[in-house]
Amino acid sequence: MTNPIHSTWRQKLFSWMRVLISLLLLARAFTLIDWQNIEKALPTIQFEWLLLTLFFLWLSNATSGLRWGKIMQAGGFIAPLIEYVRWYFSGGLINQGLPTTLGGDSYRAISAHNHSDKNPLLPPDQSPNLKLAFYNVALDRSLGFAGNSILGAIGLGLGGYIFNDWLGTTGWILCVLMIMGAGMISLLIHLDFSKQLIQKALHKLDIHNGIQSTIYAWGWPNVVFQIPIAVLIHFFTLAAYWGCLKACHVDAPIESLLIGIPAISILMILPISISGWGLRETSLVSILGLWHLDTSLVILSSLLYGLITLITFLPGLLRLVVKKNST
Repeated sequence: MTNPIHSTWRQKLFSWMRVLISLLLLARAFTLIDWQNIEKALPTIQFEWLLLTLFFLWLSNATSGLRWGKIMQAGGFIAPLIEYVRWYFSGGLINQGLPTTLGGDSYRAISAHNHSDKNPLLPPDQSPNLKLAFYNVALDRSLGFAGNSILGAIGLGLGGYIFNDWLGTTGWILCVLMIMGAGMISLLIHLDFSKQLIQKALHKLDIHNGIQSTIYAWGWPNVVFQIPIAVLIHFFTLAAYWGCLKACHVDAPIESLLIGIPAISILMILPISISGWGLRETSLVSILGLWHLDTSLVILSSLLYGLITLITFLPGLLRLVVKKNST
């Protein structure tokens, strides 16, 4: 058995390593800044664009919360949709680096399970359990990953020709392959034989009603609207960063953002920094630098984006405070 004391120390060490990596990457980014450019740019920041960034980030996360809520309800959880949106924002705030060992996704799954009443329409042995809650979070994440990847492939198709003809063609091929892959997943869920295999596998894992959640997320004809919604959600995120660039008077080509923002989103999945701080700044400088954008202003816009992201999730603090006071 794993010693709980050793496990706690490993978690703390891992958290401190993430902090250290973020600080080192931020320090690296700061060495690239021309501080005279920053001094000139700060008084001219256009705050109306930052408000637009806040709106697009809120819209992106609210839409994601509603999608996750519908997946949860498809699996038998019966909390109101607004509750799932609130849990989503609280989980997002936790993912910004609050001092906790509980990740935002885990918080979402556990909170939704603990606060959901038993579904009277289902037999007791088929009531939604915690495993289903985590499975549904994974389904939501899979749709998000698909939408982000397709958006990145579109960006590569539009902008890859700047670097090489075959790179642009590769982007469109990847886009078609991913859409076809989504169709294949939908077909497998639709066919009786493969559907039964999936259902048996979920039953062995004790994931009650997992097939219903799977059908809602990836089944036919739901996938026809799920994939465009997933792409749209990540386009909102892209538009939010575009707002920060515009606030700093940086005119970035749309293809640069279509390539850069999805790539950064994938990198930020890696648990090597605190909410992407440092990793986001250094990576964006490398990617957007290919379009010869001002390095200092790109870093400034990235820092503003990180701060506005934190502000976006602040409503989730209320739910966390209420929960703490009730325990």
